Amino acid sequence: MKAIEFVQKKIFHFSNDESKARLACLLSFYNFKEKKIVFTNGCFDILHLGHVDYLSKAADLGDVLIVGLNTDSSVKKIKGNDRPLNNEEARATLLASLRFVTIVVLFDEETPYDLIRFISPDFLVKGSDYKPEKIIGYDVLKAKGGEVVTIDFLEGYSTTSLINKIKEG
Repeated sequence: MKAIEFVQKKIFHFSNDESKARLACLLSFYNFKEKKIVFTNGCFDILHLGHVDYLSKAADLGDVLIVGLNTDSSVKKIKGNDRPLNNEEARATLLASLRFVTIVVLFDEETPYDLIRFISPDFLVKGSDYKPEKIIGYDVLKAKGGEVVTIDFLEGYSTTSLINKIKEG
């Protein structure tokens, strides 16, 4: 198998029934093997060092890191018509290229709530700018005895600041 094919096999589409069924099989396997599943999500429009730092820390919490990735239409609803700068396939491929990212799941909704319920992870991770009880999916994790974890962002790295820096020249 070529390297890019390996990367592409890590990408799933939550709105596609066949892709969702493949994801369900993998989740069953991980649960059978008692693997600790970590879930986080975001737009990841321009992958930068802050993202890599955050995702690697999330991966360290368990055995399997699943990243929920907002589709292009979902990003537009959240961030406006000027975003995303990179399309969903490019963003998914870059994330899936990271060794410590096990699965990338594209989702169309504004929040990953249904995806979190479907995956039922052991850890739900977001940035420390969120209070744990305000994080989408907090109730799902608490009901199953999972843990909601916040991670500090790497100082000086954000997509918005990077976009502004590029615009300024």
